[in-house]
Amino acid sequence: LAQGPNNFRVKASWYPKCETPRAMTESLQYKGCLQGHRNWVTSIATTFEQSNLVVSASRDKSVMIWELTPEGETPGYARRSLNGHGECVASVVLSSDGQFALSGSWDKTMRLWDLNTGATIRTFHGHTKDVNSVAFSGDNRQI
Repeated sequence: LAQGPNNFRVKASWYPKCETPRAMTESLQYKGCLQGHRNWVTSIATTFEQSNLVVSASRDKSVMIWELTPEGETPGYARRSLNGHGECVASVVLSSDGQFALSGSWDKTMRLWDLNTGATIRTFHGHTKDVNSVAFSGDNRQI
């Protein structure tokens, strides 16, 4: 996790444990590591409107909601773990208002999550292969 002049920037590592980066640009400052997933992080997402909210997807079959703490002793904490996928979660994206997340998994499903309750609102079935990428339309009306 690194912080720029105005807000946080998030860096995902392919390594299961945190390592201090070898080099940082002058505009970023290393702040620490968010730990919680039990396998590789495959995707991260945040929104401009809620820059202290980050979601991450992992090969551990979960999506995690993180709250960043810019002024805290630690860079942030895990608010909630979202579980339900049967295989690796390959992609995650946030709605523009930060209220919902959409995840895609190697279990051939997509899940729409309510980030306030942690509940799956809907599971989308129908893919015959892994779901490797997901997106919301600009107005959040289509996925």
